[in-house]
Amino acid sequence: MTISITPAASQRMRHFLDQTPTAPGVRFGVKRTGCSGFAYVVDLADAVAADDQVIEIDGLSVVVDAKSLPLVDGTVIDFQRQGLNASFVFHNPNATGECGCGESFTVG
Repeated sequence: MTISITPAASQRMRHFLDQTPTAPGVRFGVKRTGCSGFAYVVDLADAVAADDQVIEIDGLSVVVDAKSLPLVDGTVIDFQRQGLNASFVFHNPNATGECGCGESFTVG
């Protein structure tokens, strides 16, 4: 299981974790939604469940649920600013297509 985080994404995640020091890490996964099937979820983790995998990346704990693991394996998480907009950007080798708005993706 590999997930990579760019320095920009790491800095953004650390900013949120610094504001909520009781959070055990950042939760990364997917949920069924959108016009293509799955959407990414990045949020502070409330807790770590028994079937979660915790990945340590440069001192950051990334919590991934068991159902999301095969869908996000190999993903690079970036954070980009474009004008007034700022968002996490995902480079997922498992995604075979994305919707036009970039909010959801499909797999094999």
